Amino acid sequence: MALLSILRYPDPKLHTVAKPVQAVDARIKSLIADMLDTMYDANGIGLAATQIDVHERLIVIDVSEERDQPLVLINPEITWASAERHISEEGCLSVPGIYDGVERAAAVKVKALDGEGQLRTLEAEGLLAVCIQHEMDHLMGKVFVEYLSPLKRNRIKTKMLKAQREAEKA
Repeated sequence: MALLSILRYPDPKLHTVAKPVQAVDARIKSLIADMLDTMYDANGIGLAATQIDVHERLIVIDVSEERDQPLVLINPEITWASAERHISEEGCLSVPGIYDGVERAAAVKVKALDGEGQLRTLEAEGLLAVCIQHEMDHLMGKVFVEYLSPLKRNRIKTKMLKAQREAEKA
């Protein structure tokens, strides 16, 4: 398994809309394994293929305490979202160290292929529902900071660019 490089905001590649996965083949299964390793290594609970510069509709998630219940969603579609909404503190592996409140549906139903290519329907609420919506945003080329005010977003962009410049100097 390989650890993959995670794109950092404001990298324009994070705004690429992902294309559907055509087949759940050996390449996709290997990518899933690498994405899970990368997500666990980065201490994340979700990772979209867009974040590793692969623009296909693939997400890995694990919100379990033990970090042993990986969820794979290929070509996911939200088929239902609750009218009830909650504001949850979100962070992102592409925007390290930044957390802020984002309003999302409290519960969702999702239709997707699993890691074996089987069609599944999943009902989620709480942290899992937030994570699914957050990662699906990545597939649409959207980063969670885009839900924030322009002022906050610009501050975050400035902070991220400064950190990138400092990392390049080191």
